[in-house]
Amino acid sequence: MNGERYVRQTILKDFGPKAQERLSKSKVLVIGAGGLGIPVLTYLNAMGVGTLGIVDGDNVSGSNLHRQVLYDEKDVGKSKVQVAIRKLKAQNSDTRLLPFEQFLTRQNALGIISDYDIVVDASDNFPTRYLVNDACVILRKPFVYGALHGFEGQVSVFNHNDGPTYRCLFPKMPGTDEVPDCNTNGVLGVIPGIVGNLQALEVVKVLTGVGEVLSGKLLLFDGLSQNFQNIKFSVVPDNLKIDKLKSTYDFECTTHVTSIESSQLEQLMKTDSVQLIDVRTPMEFKADHLEKAHHIPLSELIERKSEIDFERPVYFICQSGVRSQKAIERLCEYTLGLELINIKGGMNNLRAYVAKC
Repeated sequence: MNGERYVRQTILKDFGPKAQERLSKSKVLVIGAGGLGIPVLTYLNAMGVGTLGIVDGDNVSGSNLHRQVLYDEKDVGKSKVQVAIRKLKAQNSDTRLLPFEQFLTRQNALGIISDYDIVVDASDNFPTRYLVNDACVILRKPFVYGALHGFEGQVSVFNHNDGPTYRCLFPKMPGTDEVPDCNTNGVLGVIPGIVGNLQALEVVKVLTGVGEVLSGKLLLFDGLSQNFQNIKFSVVPDNLKIDKLKSTYDFECTTHVTSIESSQLEQLMKTDSVQLIDVRTPMEFKADHLEKAHHIPLSELIERKSEIDFERPVYFICQSGVRSQKAIERLCEYTLGLELINIKGGMNNLRAYVAKC
């Protein structure tokens, strides 16, 4: 261990060499190398955490750069995991950096998480959060949660020393119409940095035993008023008894939504008959769209549904897969028996499979 590098930490009376040694022997898994994951990775790497695993299947895009400050303009189009590892290695060559160039799924979650002491949920969607929670309960691993919306953020620590889980605070996954979407609502670039650093601090506290961990408390941050608020919540014993993953972690909704993986659309795009509806905003569509996509913004979908041929399959796409699912649910309210298919992961995932125009 490089004593000089960490001297400003080890001279802290309540931290010291023993806490630094615990960090150096710790293994932390960070799920998501985006707005939250970048500050978590940067500071844990700088502070001397021994092993960092990074899970993300996405590539760097131009719209990431205002908040994902580890990346620069030359990194656009490259794997986030590979770029992050290269730059983190330059920051601290002693850290063991392990890449997982994939998204966390029901199939790989238990295998990946099992090797780590603590998990950081730096994802941006509810299905992943519930999957992380259930896997961590099964494996008895604590995880640090962070979430963003506009100018606000949330932080908590779940499953710590038999404390409350994510399901104790949020028992049921919301419907798609209840889910805020940062692609349309946006997020101020500095907010992920603040929330991500708070997550990194909780990781350090859990690993070293220093300070009071945010277990059973949800920290709310309002960037416009610079206000912090703590909300206490209790453990629900049944939520500690999860012993297997659910059969699916897709959004729960009253309408059955058929979905396909991004990779499956690659073959469909080679045919002339595919009917693909892009429900993103005009600005998003202008910046980046698939050649065969017909653009109908979600807000105009019902008024313009006559533009869709419902006699044949209709595929819907957005940026992340949330709005396209909302589109299908809205159409099913008007007519039944349609073959409407959602593209899972949307344009975010498709970049890895389908060439853009």
